Amino acid sequence: MQYAEKTPKIWSATCILIYLVGIGYMGIDTIPDEFGLWLGVSALFLLVLLPCLAVPFSKFIFNRVQIDSQTLRVGRERFALTDIDPASVLAAEHSATPTTPQGNARLVGGGWAVPMGMASAVITTRQGEHLTIATRDRAAFLTALVQATATQHQRP
Repeated sequence: MQYAEKTPKIWSATCILIYLVGIGYMGIDTIPDEFGLWLGVSALFLLVLLPCLAVPFSKFIFNRVQIDSQTLRVGRERFALTDIDPASVLAAEHSATPTTPQGNARLVGGGWAVPMGMASAVITTRQGEHLTIATRDRAAFLTALVQATATQHQRP
């Protein structure tokens, strides 16, 4: 694995910790006598916890970026490094903001839009398809992709 973005877990850990502390605090007084009530309230608070964990989970599924020796993987999609235009990767690395030369670029990975807190990079395939990739660290991703595509295109 040449490059893999780490998924931040601070938000998820904080939400789970608050949930566990809250139900633990409620359980101190209610568990011996009213276990059913405590269990019901814990389940209700779980309905608040699950939406808080849905966003990090969907970012993990749809926006996970990995580059190995032959493949760029973004979420559920895979692209061979030989199919990526190295000139577009270099252009994306040197531009400060992502730009699309022609029309709209397709968002890769399966999400609806680039999530808040994430940057994007627009690259082009050799077939001329423009791809928008959501990334947590745009500079590190593009540097790794430049190296991977240069190495892949130098091979015979």
